[in-house]
Amino acid sequence: MAKLYKKRSKKAGLPPGTLIHIGEKKTEKVKITIIDYDEMHFQEREAKTIEECFPFKDKSRPTVAWINIDGVHEIETLGRLGECFAIHPLIIEDILNTDQRPKMEDFDEYIYIVLKMLYYNGNINEIITEQVSLILGSNFVISYQEQEKEGDVFNVIRERIKTNKGRIRKMGADYLAYCLVDAIVDNYFIVLETLGEKIESLEEELVNYPTPEILRTICTMKRDMILLRRSVWPLREVINELERGESSLIKESTEIYLKDVYDHTIHVIDTLETFRDMVSGMLEIYLSSISNRLNAVMKVLTIIATIFMPLTFIVGIYGMNFKYMPELPWRWGYPAVLLVMAAVGISMIVYFRRKKWL
Repeated sequence: MAKLYKKRSKKAGLPPGTLIHIGEKKTEKVKITIIDYDEMHFQEREAKTIEECFPFKDKSRPTVAWINIDGVHEIETLGRLGECFAIHPLIIEDILNTDQRPKMEDFDEYIYIVLKMLYYNGNINEIITEQVSLILGSNFVISYQEQEKEGDVFNVIRERIKTNKGRIRKMGADYLAYCLVDAIVDNYFIVLETLGEKIESLEEELVNYPTPEILRTICTMKRDMILLRRSVWPLREVINELERGESSLIKESTEIYLKDVYDHTIHVIDTLETFRDMVSGMLEIYLSSISNRLNAVMKVLTIIATIFMPLTFIVGIYGMNFKYMPELPWRWGYPAVLLVMAAVGISMIVYFRRKKWL
């Protein structure tokens, strides 16, 4: 099960700006991909060293550069890149801390954005969260991902740049940053659709067969809702600040697209709140179903006990060992008592049915 919180105890007592990686320990090498493009030219390559990224800090370049870094566990690599692009040490510290809340900070020369990229792993029925950090400059975007994936949500953006589809090659770095944010938000809908299907299926099972396995599934889904809420709710504020901010790095032509992302974010939040209410309601339905089943069992046992009470009374009387009991020497005494007991039981059952207790 995914952790909702990551340990920060290793940073206790250290001065601000101390670079320490907080997150899952990884041993694979950091992968650096550089995409440099304009309307007429396109170049993509994998950098062997971090120094290959340094020339792209030049503001006089006519092209837009997208530097994507898969892996944030190599502290020295991120530190050297931050020094070259004049990124504040506190920002590098936040990038290394993969338990950040989505936020946006404007430093005039660049804008720092933190987002949460979500995936649904169907093999383990679990939502996987990954922190994505973006540095938006005048003619470059640096994106930091926790690890390399073969099918991350940015592949669509890479393909659009490569094939020159849409207006991405005609626009600046701010539009590229918008496309990356939009790809992350659009992927939320895929995760929500998967969760919606699970919730509908779970509701049907819950009504028919409320089992302890369903209760565990409901608890897991409540945990997923908390994780989604932490990832999505602050995003509304981030997009709003980007849209309404006064940064010179975001052109007026891009603001209308950010407004569209803001609308999508509101839609995601509304859907998420609906799912949270449904999951909470399912927990109440489960408890009510279990209580109703228990009441039904107790009702049957009570009726059986009530029917047998007069029969037990009759048997108790004739179980007494007195010598002079009038029915004892009677030849038809035993069949007569059985007949009386059967009549009493049947009459009580008929009475219960008329009262609709059965």
